[in-house]
Amino acid sequence: MAIKTVATNRKAYHHYHIQESVEAGITLTGTEIKSIRAGRVNFGDAYIRPEGGELWLLNAHIARYEAGSYLSHEPTRPRKLLLHRKQINSLTSKVVEKGFTLVPLKLYIKDSIAKVEVALAKGKKLYDKRESIARRETEREMGRAMKRQRR
Repeated sequence: MAIKTVATNRKAYHHYHIQESVEAGITLTGTEIKSIRAGRVNFGDAYIRPEGGELWLLNAHIARYEAGSYLSHEPTRPRKLLLHRKQINSLTSKVVEKGFTLVPLKLYIKDSIAKVEVALAKGKKLYDKRESIARRETEREMGRAMKRQRR
């Protein structure tokens, strides 16, 4: 199985505590998949909303395919995510009841099929963000000190 990661949502790891993640398919047009394979995707402000028993990926920017015609796709159009009914129901119920949100983490191509990693996440407070930044800085300092000792 060849997996090529096209885009990651780095902001999601900073703004949310990730609880669980699920792999989902995504409905695309011909020019969209060509643009994804070229790596022209931006997940910066993307989010997932449940509507009518389905999950929709909103605000994900897939650039127009340069070699396509004037009838190419709309870059930020809503895209339907493909999951099993039980998965959709469980994610939707958790979002509605417990105050979780659904965010896309990764867009990748797995065996020539585009997939999205969807995460059930809870928002971080400001002090949580500061704590994670401080933890990352101390880990960097420890790594630097270890490198210096080896020399």
